[in-house]
Amino acid sequence: MDLNQTELTLLNGMQTTFGTLAKPVTLVVNVASRCGLSPQYEALEAMQKKYGSKGFTVIGMPSNSFLQELKDSSDISEYCSTTWGVTFPMTEKVKVNGKDTHPLYQQLKKTKDSSGKAGNVKWNFEKFLILQDGTVHRFRPTTKPDDPEIIALIEANLK
Repeated sequence: MDLNQTELTLLNGMQTTFGTLAKPVTLVVNVASRCGLSPQYEALEAMQKKYGSKGFTVIGMPSNSFLQELKDSSDISEYCSTTWGVTFPMTEKVKVNGKDTHPLYQQLKKTKDSSGKAGNVKWNFEKFLILQDGTVHRFRPTTKPDDPEIIALIEANLK
């Protein structure tokens, strides 16, 4: 399956595709408003501001797979914009594990992390860095978005 053709629905209900939202360097993150890792939103937004004009974007995909996301899209949108000033694209809530896993995550979860493990998303704020050539790098939730390894990959792949 081509990731670019994967259908997404934004928080405002607009239908789009991954390819429409993606930039040459895209960081997909399953986010959750009530997670202890939610301060990562600050770094994600800072990265969006720093690299957004250079061919990078974050795509936030709220998930209640770990029972820490708000109930609906308007609550999620309000929380993200007022608490963290989020400007990067955000989808409606998706499932990242289980039988109703979103098609994008069905593909992304095949990617191995640095220890060689693929499979289920472990927790909120797991990160998938997708490069223009289709290469995917997987970073587990406790790896901060602005970790030097992630930043080096982003900077090496921007124009």
